[in-house]
Amino acid sequence: MIAVPEPGLTERELIDRAVALRPALLERQAETEQLTRCPQATHDDFVRAGFYRTLQPRRYGGYEFGLPTFFRVVTEIARGCPSTGWALSLSAAHVLQFAAQFGERAQDEVFGADGEFRAASTVAPVGVARPDGDGHVLLDGTWPYSSGAPYSTHYLGQTLRAPEEPGGPPGPTVLFVAPRSAWTVLDDGHGALGLRGSGSNSIRMDRARIPRHLTREVSLLDLPVEGGTPGSKLHGNALYAGRAPSVYHGELAAVMTGIAYAAADEYARILVDRPLTLEPDRTRAELHDYQRHLGEALGVIHTAQAAVQRTAEDYMEACRRNVSGDAPFTVADDNRLAIVFLNAGRTAWDVTQNVLFRTAGSRHARDGERMQRYFRDAAAYWTHIGASMAEPLARRVGCDRLGLPSHDIPLIP
Repeated sequence: MIAVPEPGLTERELIDRAVALRPALLERQAETEQLTRCPQATHDDFVRAGFYRTLQPRRYGGYEFGLPTFFRVVTEIARGCPSTGWALSLSAAHVLQFAAQFGERAQDEVFGADGEFRAASTVAPVGVARPDGDGHVLLDGTWPYSSGAPYSTHYLGQTLRAPEEPGGPPGPTVLFVAPRSAWTVLDDGHGALGLRGSGSNSIRMDRARIPRHLTREVSLLDLPVEGGTPGSKLHGNALYAGRAPSVYHGELAAVMTGIAYAAADEYARILVDRPLTLEPDRTRAELHDYQRHLGEALGVIHTAQAAVQRTAEDYMEACRRNVSGDAPFTVADDNRLAIVFLNAGRTAWDVTQNVLFRTAGSRHARDGERMQRYFRDAAAYWTHIGASMAEPLARRVGCDRLGLPSHDIPLIP
């Protein structure tokens, strides 16, 4: 057992801490982009606040709060700095899959004496895992777009099992967790359109040697969860008995909702501060059209956030029913939850570009302007591999409704 840093911390207090950090995050936005990762001061703030431990099992020093609380924290952080919210979301959430799919021995080893766990990841398998004949496997490869890598303590990745015979086809997907000592962060996080400070670097492994018990022949896109998992039994919590794709889309939607709120905040500031060209004693805030633009945007963003939060609650219920035996957590359930999350993110993106950015004015599309940054960050979300799953995911949901097989429709183009 690892002591929880603040045993009495509540979910509401954790969310309030995220809200309170917004002014500091706003001030650090430009520095975050320049560094291509959040500054050390932000990381230290997150450690003190407990954000990285939101979903982590209490047995290993975490708070074991629910997915709705985690998404609220992510949205509030992204409202202060989208890049930072993205990095937090895509490094702190992977504890769900690790704590669910690996046994007690692996968890004792990985969480160690202090419970420090932050894991970057990427959805596609890279390279092969080769046995070394001594209870270990060797990993080689470069895993790209590993958001949150600079401050991660571990890497939760996927590879393929080495062929049984030379020249033969590779084996099944292997999920693994590798400590920070096993991999190198590459300095290739520059030049992105948006989310420039998300620490979305590649990580490199050269004959990295990890124990075989830190690997499992499962895929993140189709985790075995029916009836519970090793983690849900170990921790006595159904939170660790859920599928991964819907959580992944929820992470992205929580960030995108935060970006939209940030753009609305900046839009309101622009309206109050910008005088009218022909009536300099008045501002845009007094004009009906701009009042309507802001109100319309806020209504849409509130709706997107409500969808994210309600769907996170539905996810928790699906986990509970899965463990209790009431109903398995099926691929169809995962598809249904994932498409709601994806639509929430798409809705937030649409209102950011079509209302807030479009009507803010060209001066706010210049370099250094926050509105331009929010547009770039939102556009980066919509070009991300998660958003590219929209069409195959929609087809899956349609097939599920028609009673046709959907499981074999690939989510990754």
